[in-house]
Amino acid sequence: MNANEVKPVTQLIRPVDLSSALYVVATPIGNLRDVTLRALDTLAGVDVIYAEDTRQTRRLLDAYGITTSLRTYHDHNGAQMRPQIISLLEEGKSIALVSDAGTPLISDPGFKLVRDVRDEGHKVVPLPGPSALTAALSAGGLPTDTFTFAGFLPVKTGQRLDRLKSFAGQKTTLIFYETGNRLADTVSAIIEVFGAETELVMARELTKMFETIVHSEAGAFLEELNSSDKLKGEIVLMVSLTGDEAGTAGEADIDGYLLDRLESLGAKGAANAAAKEFSLSKRDLYARAVELQNAQKDKAD
Repeated sequence: MNANEVKPVTQLIRPVDLSSALYVVATPIGNLRDVTLRALDTLAGVDVIYAEDTRQTRRLLDAYGITTSLRTYHDHNGAQMRPQIISLLEEGKSIALVSDAGTPLISDPGFKLVRDVRDEGHKVVPLPGPSALTAALSAGGLPTDTFTFAGFLPVKTGQRLDRLKSFAGQKTTLIFYETGNRLADTVSAIIEVFGAETELVMARELTKMFETIVHSEAGAFLEELNSSDKLKGEIVLMVSLTGDEAGTAGEADIDGYLLDRLESLGAKGAANAAAKEFSLSKRDLYARAVELQNAQKDKAD
């Protein structure tokens, strides 16, 4: 964005005297023109802006000629900064809270501040606007009547699988934020829990030059990922759960399947077959197969 593009917009900014409150302001997720006039009015009119990364926010402020004092609020200094912000509100100051991009508090550290400000009796004012979550959902083509936002999945494989399994049996569109480095591992986990035919949508670099939205089955998408360079940028991953995924089978069904195959295939073979049938963890199924095998031996003895 150059100065000539911004000038007509800056003439529309109307800094106003704002009442003392915490203004939760949504900012662009990539394209600096995706900002509301009310957001600009507020950012220009508050006494102080608190941002997760002041360098990111400074780009937006500079583009629109806003010179409001800018300070840092993030996970690492939140406990220290919250009392200071509340003190400013008690002095009658107006405060804006912004995130690096999009709507604050969506997978973002601001909720503790909003909670404390509210608990101290101060007003919290939301200013709606851009969000990668809703932008991806609106263009994804997956069901939107019910959706579940789960932020970032755990880094460790076992914890990631457990988190995904907690959604088994639900009829919803499951939404995650992800990074390019972890995307293939996450899709592999989705396949293990829900099956290779699971419908998903990957939205990347939304509103930016290299915006990409891919609709695919999980298995085909993983093959594509493994045969290409790792993706860069911010990613929203959406998974369509029908509630009928193989991974939702009951324990009795799984135990019966394992027992039918233990004698001919052994614990390892039975677990491998069950993993394919139910799209569950081989490790967990093997452990269960061994338990069932030992129980059979105890009965025989």
